[in-house]
Amino acid sequence: MHAARHDVRVIGLVSLAHGVSHFYQIATAVLFPLIKDDLGVSYAALGATVALYYVVSGVCQTLAGFAADRFGARRMLFIGLALAVAGALLAGLAHSYAMLLLAAVVGGLGNSVFHPCDFSILNARVRKELLGYAFSWHGIAGFLGYAAAPTYAIAMVQATGWRGALLGAAALGALAIALLAVQREALYAAPADGGGRTGEGLAADLKVLASAPILMCFGYFVLIAVGFIGIQTFGVATMISLYGVGGPAASAALTAYLLGAAAGILTGGFVAARTSRHDLVAAGGMAASAAFMFVVAAAWLPAVALPVLFAATGFFGGMTNPSRDLIVRATTPPGATGKVYGFVYSGLDVGSILTPVYFGWLLDGGRPSIVFYTVVASAVLTIGTVLSLPGTRQVTVKA
Repeated sequence: MHAARHDVRVIGLVSLAHGVSHFYQIATAVLFPLIKDDLGVSYAALGATVALYYVVSGVCQTLAGFAADRFGARRMLFIGLALAVAGALLAGLAHSYAMLLLAAVVGGLGNSVFHPCDFSILNARVRKELLGYAFSWHGIAGFLGYAAAPTYAIAMVQATGWRGALLGAAALGALAIALLAVQREALYAAPADGGGRTGEGLAADLKVLASAPILMCFGYFVLIAVGFIGIQTFGVATMISLYGVGGPAASAALTAYLLGAAAGILTGGFVAARTSRHDLVAAGGMAASAAFMFVVAAAWLPAVALPVLFAATGFFGGMTNPSRDLIVRATTPPGATGKVYGFVYSGLDVGSILTPVYFGWLLDGGRPSIVFYTVVASAVLTIGTVLSLPGTRQVTVKA
């Protein structure tokens, strides 16, 4: 019973940190229609701030993984949280485009630590037989953080404007840091590297990161990031343009997508614990997700159906997440958890770097449907990537 309480405590605390990080990833983006008018900038320029955020996060994420293994995941996690809060604070204080760029740099630095630190702590502090569920709740918290952002923004903008909404978001993050600090003992994971890795040890680490399974996982993450950016960052603006709906209706559909994804991740945790064919789970889920998004892009149904279509898209995409993380875990050698998860998850940042300006350009040019068709294409491509992963048929959770 004591062990179970400990596992739940660790999972809950790490999941809270993950939810906060995801909340900040789109807290500014969902306010883009207001920021665009207030600061007089284009969607393409705002997309560039998103690209900058993910450039910084992507470059630093693998480095954060090395730092987590060297100095301890807990220490790096708190540094990342503080930087994420600072990024939201700077965005809320922004009265120029330059300040938005600075906020993106600081926020991107903070965002870089979460995946390598979270997975290092979970793998070190949670019993192996519960890791599938731990990864599931970790993912759920991330999508709940995403889902909270548009809902929070709608509520706060009415009273405080977009700047007040971002300043309030920074205050919420500060409260989360205080809560985690009180419970910091549960987050301790011994540094995996001990005295550090140099020479042959560093060469071996780099060889692991360059291995075929890790690179294939990296590619998978790049592709799903394209879909994430299309839906989560530009989904509201695209629905407004393509379907002619208002901001609240578009935000409601985005929230439905994120809640559907959370439900899918919960379901995926149970599926992952009961199958060894994680490749088929990932491929099947992405195929179904792509099919529903195709219907959205084609605009075959009226706008009233958007929440249902987006919820289904999110559910089937989210269902793949626990199996995906177990595939990564199965390829990770001892002492390299932070490095591998940092490198693989940096694929999300790489994909996020490549597409925001493109999506903004499409919207500025009056081609909103192409945004969603691009999301469909990226999901289809992930199917081929995951089915070609070496050894996925033998992936199991070892007790």
